Amino acid sequence: MAEFFPALTPEHRAFVARQPVFFVATAAEGTRINLSPKGMDSFRILDDRTVAYLDVAGSGNETNAHLLADGRITIMFCAFDNPALIFRIYGRGRPVLPQDDDWGALAGHFALLPGTRQIFVVTIDQVQTSCGWGVPLMAFERERETLSKYHEKHGDPVRFAKYAVRTTSIDGLPVRNPTVPVAR
Repeated sequence: MAEFFPALTPEHRAFVARQPVFFVATAAEGTRINLSPKGMDSFRILDDRTVAYLDVAGSGNETNAHLLADGRITIMFCAFDNPALIFRIYGRGRPVLPQDDDWGALAGHFALLPGTRQIFVVTIDQVQTSCGWGVPLMAFERERETLSKYHEKHGDPVRFAKYAVRTTSIDGLPVRNPTVPVAR
């Protein structure tokens, strides 16, 4: 049975710290729902009502566009080991880019990765736990290195700009972009 909480508890924090993968879902009116898996040790709990995750340039920038248009975000963790559990964070998010005033303070919580584009900050409205009994048991092997290697190889500013900077989402919403590549 699902249980709701107004903020993160110590048990929630411990569960999140053990998870190597999480999923992010966003949508804006009239757009496709964006659902993305994340890893690479990119999630941080800032306090009981605030979390953040580091975003590395990839195939698009839908989360940025959706948060600018709507702000709603759901982050889900699920245990692939025992005990079974699904943990969701419901909140309002915003992208923080290297040119923003609060970048320096936020970036200090992360080891910046090749291709770092932005940090998403989420103010928690509510968190939810549920059983997770339908999630398969699986073992974590290791992080993939492909994306980091790509950005290391193509990390000069001109190539980064061509790859990481999108002017719109796949549904035509505007996005904000870094003005310069993030230094590691």
